[in-house]
Amino acid sequence: RRHTRYWRDWSSDVCSSDLMTNSSNETPREDEPESAQDAQDEAVEKNVAPSDDNEDDNDGAVVENFPDATTPLEAAEKQNAELKDQLLRALAETENLRRRSTREKEDATKYSIANFARDMLNVGDNMRRAIDAAPEGSGEGDDAMASLVQGVEMTERELLATFERHGIKAIEPMGEKFDHNLHQAMFEVPGNDTAPGTVVQVIQAGYVIGERLLRPAMVGVSKAADAAPA
Repeated sequence: RRHTRYWRDWSSDVCSSDLMTNSSNETPREDEPESAQDAQDEAVEKNVAPSDDNEDDNDGAVVENFPDATTPLEAAEKQNAELKDQLLRALAETENLRRRSTREKEDATKYSIANFARDMLNVGDNMRRAIDAAPEGSGEGDDAMASLVQGVEMTERELLATFERHGIKAIEPMGEKFDHNLHQAMFEVPGNDTAPGTVVQVIQAGYVIGERLLRPAMVGVSKAADAAPA
């Protein structure tokens, strides 16, 4: 019986010791995360935590770019104004480029036929010469000649109408002041009653296409009368 009692007491002590040991092992430490999720959250917080040093470095870099600024806020305002000015300049350049492209496109459409029109002017000149070369009254009693002259005149009128539709207009300088931008003086006519520098004779008509000169008008210009000898 005595041995049996001693065995029970020893077994109780061993079991109590084991329970205390297990309890101490299962108790988490204060600095240890309770779960894997907590450990992950803690790692994320460490990675995304803002750094005052980085913010100070960024503010210092902004201030260095604008030496006149005394504070980071003033430097940021100056930087904002500079970026706004650059944006406005870029928008203005883009608008100018758009307008220039539109104008060049219109000019290309309007003046693309300039060389062809200049060559066609010679055709019109020859028709006028043919009409002027026909003697007066040549159509009287001669139906064939009358039909020929009438046909040339109709063709000339149709050609001039086609010129008008394409923006090609004739210059009528008779009696106007000589303009070197539109006229080409071929000779001077002295002793005329008109003012000096006035167009008194047109040798060949001039033409413009749009606002550009296609061919200057060949003209004779009046000249001031020579002073009488003393």
